[in-house]
Amino acid sequence: MANYNIQQDIDMLQPRDSVAGYAVCPGLYESYGAHALGYGGAVSFTIHSNGASAVELLLFRRLEKEPYAVIPFPENYRIGDVWSMVVFGLDITQFEYAYRVDGPWDPKKGLLFDKNHVLLDIYAKAVTGQKVWGERQSEEGVYHARVVRHAYDWGDHSYQRLNMEDLIIYELHVRGFTMGANAGVSAPGTFEGLREKIPYLKWLGVTAVEMMPIFEFDEMQDLRNHEGKRLMDYWGYNTVSYFAPNASYTFREEYNREGSELRELIRSLHEAGIMVILDVVFNHTAEGNENGSFINFKGFDNNIYYMLTPEGDYYNFSGCGNTVNCNHPVVQEMIVECLHHWVTNYHIDGFRFDLASILGRNEDGSPMQYPPLLQRLAKDPLLADVKLIAEAWDAGGLYQVGSFPAWNRWAEWNGKYRDDMRSFLKGDYWVAPEASRRMIGSPDLYSKESSEQGRSPHGYLGYNSSVNFLTCHDGFTLYDLYTYNEKHNEVNGWNNTDGTNDNRSWNCGCEGPSLDPEVEALRIRMMKNAMAVLMMSRGTPMFPAGDEFANTQFGNNNGYCQDNEISWLNWNYCDRNRSMLEFTRDVIAFRKQHECVRRDLRSARCGFPNISVHAGTPWNALVTKETKAFYIVYAGYDERLEMDDIVCVCVNVYWESVDITLPDLPDGRSWHLYLSTGGEERGMAWKRVAMRPRSVAILTAERY
Repeated sequence: MANYNIQQDIDMLQPRDSVAGYAVCPGLYESYGAHALGYGGAVSFTIHSNGASAVELLLFRRLEKEPYAVIPFPENYRIGDVWSMVVFGLDITQFEYAYRVDGPWDPKKGLLFDKNHVLLDIYAKAVTGQKVWGERQSEEGVYHARVVRHAYDWGDHSYQRLNMEDLIIYELHVRGFTMGANAGVSAPGTFEGLREKIPYLKWLGVTAVEMMPIFEFDEMQDLRNHEGKRLMDYWGYNTVSYFAPNASYTFREEYNREGSELRELIRSLHEAGIMVILDVVFNHTAEGNENGSFINFKGFDNNIYYMLTPEGDYYNFSGCGNTVNCNHPVVQEMIVECLHHWVTNYHIDGFRFDLASILGRNEDGSPMQYPPLLQRLAKDPLLADVKLIAEAWDAGGLYQVGSFPAWNRWAEWNGKYRDDMRSFLKGDYWVAPEASRRMIGSPDLYSKESSEQGRSPHGYLGYNSSVNFLTCHDGFTLYDLYTYNEKHNEVNGWNNTDGTNDNRSWNCGCEGPSLDPEVEALRIRMMKNAMAVLMMSRGTPMFPAGDEFANTQFGNNNGYCQDNEISWLNWNYCDRNRSMLEFTRDVIAFRKQHECVRRDLRSARCGFPNISVHAGTPWNALVTKETKAFYIVYAGYDERLEMDDIVCVCVNVYWESVDITLPDLPDGRSWHLYLSTGGEERGMAWKRVAMRPRSVAILTAERY
């Protein structure tokens, strides 16, 4: 629910009753959460609960466990399922708040009301007790909220949102990005530390950062020790509050102005031409299953917020103990209001939805053909310019890459791109037919034709649908992809049973770091091949922070619990692997310079099609399982250059040289080698090219 006209309501609010020694009156029923009204110390507190029989507001002094005031909501302050009350005479800097909710206790019906549970406001804009990373300042599962003044002055802040195909997404963990001792920042592990690194991001050329979860989460969940290491929920995929930024990611104290440092970061990124995408986790919460804690949702309306079996147990399509009941109208409304909050108050440019297939499940867990939440987000006016990116699968076996309900708005993490290209690039040349399709934008998954075949029934984005990636936070880093045949997650404490076994990696002949310079040189070449192919593929490229300079997690492909050197970036690798870093910057710049690689332009005057695949010889499009090398030609008339722009990317994954023949160019043009991972120098190229073993070459058509 939007704050439709709060000022008009405020003008009508006057003390009417006295409860627990406080002057009160009915509050702002259409504005959930707590809102300071600006006069007389008046604060409006509004919650909703379908099953509650009584609600109490608790006021605490900072860091104290016992409330100094308990203010019951009068029964006549309830309209429908909404309870709202203005309390006068409060100083928002002097208190924290929470709720107690009474009602029926019947677990088999999913009713878990207990007046002894202290509950966090679902719509809290700031959560207390979590400011210091790795320290719980309150009892486990007991959180208080703080009233926030949204008084940040964005000034003349304006920026241009890029199209999906123009994005180069850089996935990062706010803490891990600058927590290492060699990060060279004054505020490590924080939003401010990330802001200090913006010149580097701009130098690298990325156009969007995708931040892993920054909503308030509990890193202390599942805290344990293993072989002397303190393991915790480092990644943050266990949301405590959807409306509040993670307090431990702030460098400075922000009492009652929470979010200011994050806004400064976002504003600075926008000024640098970099968009901001948030990784959001609406598929499950930090409350877990029957054995989990009571934080908020369980105590307000457990049977509404979670998918429950007929016996009252929790469905676990998330793999994390519970599953949010996303398509219930109340939950749907909460999710929409949450996204509106981040777009309007924080100017967020896009959202990546973790395990997004859950958002398309019905209340009984079954997949829906026309999920109302996904359709509503696709057509929501406030989100019209916002990027919506789905991780199009879940832990319950629902895999929707290429078939996610899109309504011409949703893009997808293309898991098939990752899998097919990993196999092909490591030398499985028999995957060439699939690899060639992935590079040209996966038209078998994202095209009008595939839509008509029922694969994407709600419209299609074409090449914009595919977010291409080879690595991400979940899995091997790019360096580890070519350093380890097997995962090495022993330090996680699960006997190496956690993390995927399907890595499609290759250790280049030696498991782990090698003193053999030939092995290490091969690894660098393999990484360059991967980065070049990623940037030369249709769709939106994405890679995780550190891949550009060959960062390692020492073979750990599931670093979710490692708040240490395994997950923190080692910035020393920038110098150690300088050639990889500069190569990445170079190929990013090339992609940005050549629009024909990213999208279909006007038809090239030379007659070349926008995209053509060649199985080693000109215009032979028959890529088979025996094809060891192929090339793709992108072409189109570039109005900026007032000429045809023609680019060719050649890929040889075979362990021996392979000859290819390039197509003839129109008069006045010749092929020029822009870069090659095989070691050839830039310059004019012959029509017949001997592709060196395991190499990628990028060529352009230039005038003599």
